[in-house]
Amino acid sequence: MNRKAVIFLADGMADEPLEELGGKTPLEAVDTPAMDSIAARGVNGTFLTLPEGLPTSSDVANMSVLGFYPERNYPGRGPIEAVSQEIPLRDDDVAFRCNLVYASNDGVLRDYSSGHIDNRVSAQLMADLQEKFGNDDVTFHPGVSYRNLLVLHGKKFSDKVNYFKPDSSQDIPLAELPLTPADDSPEAAYTVEFLNRLCALSAAFLAAHPLNAGKEAPANRIWPWSPGRRPDLPSFSGYYSGRRGAIISAVDVIKGIGKCTKMTVIEVPGATGFIDTNYDGKVKAALAALVDHDLVYLHVEAIDECSHLGDLKLKMQAIGDFDSKIVAPVLKALEGKPINFAVLPDHPVPIKLRKHTRTPVPLAVCGPDFEPDEVQQFCERLAPTGKLGFLKGDELVKKLLGL
Repeated sequence: MNRKAVIFLADGMADEPLEELGGKTPLEAVDTPAMDSIAARGVNGTFLTLPEGLPTSSDVANMSVLGFYPERNYPGRGPIEAVSQEIPLRDDDVAFRCNLVYASNDGVLRDYSSGHIDNRVSAQLMADLQEKFGNDDVTFHPGVSYRNLLVLHGKKFSDKVNYFKPDSSQDIPLAELPLTPADDSPEAAYTVEFLNRLCALSAAFLAAHPLNAGKEAPANRIWPWSPGRRPDLPSFSGYYSGRRGAIISAVDVIKGIGKCTKMTVIEVPGATGFIDTNYDGKVKAALAALVDHDLVYLHVEAIDECSHLGDLKLKMQAIGDFDSKIVAPVLKALEGKPINFAVLPDHPVPIKLRKHTRTPVPLAVCGPDFEPDEVQQFCERLAPTGKLGFLKGDELVKKLLGL
């Protein structure tokens, strides 16, 4: 039976019990009637989003939720975001995600986002980096806030480079976070040497940049990571029997997955990837997309960002906003229609760790194809007790679409 479905994806929402919340997780502590209604009217379980052997990264996790098996197909975050930005990659190009980060004078990575740097400031810094250092070997490309790209050009470069995720490496000395070759090739060694030299030169340039003057968390370093070459992923429609999928997100990594898999990527004005995002615009876009698409993937980034900041109060606010401003209005608008709904995070970001973990995430699904179990609340503690069980791979999307 052909079904339509909506996946509510709350980036980084899962967490661990906290003493200051009386042993509850943030998700348990926040009033979330809309997500709880999906759990109560449907069936609950868990989902494996971060398989062993792959980075604990949102691109891996969201590819998993959509059923694209990163174990087989993961191209690296850099090229996914390059596709999102429509940056053409030649066969011998290597694309890196390139954060603008803040490192303190004592040589410690303090902020992976340079204080969630303003888009205009970030774009100007990237333009100035391109003017100063860009050449036939390297180009700099602005993205959203701190989320930018660096592309190396030529056969002398390799994508076989070990790196550290900046949002998982805060408060660690830079000396403990080096780029290293991932194989014994001369190309990998040269790539690391080239990038180390570029990072050192650009650090001096950024430290003296007037846009960084007086900032509490100046963007004083570039951080290249997650390299790869031009992606070759299966199409959503080809994989799922001709069904059409749409993605709504503020950030390039999610939009890039959509473009790589030929899903419809819907741009929402005012979508920021933080708590000030245009929630109402995302809801309206999702409802419009459902008219001529079978699956709508409605992604919200804000909870993840608050988790990496280690700000419990802000994370709880973001969870409440996701429930009341995203899930509730979509459920209300589609009440009584034969549509399946799923809600889940893409990965945990425990507030105490401020980084991703591999723990399977809670999942709740409801709709005409699902018999309810006894779980009444959507949370990390109860989801594993539901009758949906432990899902992975393409099982979720196939269940939602009736395949």
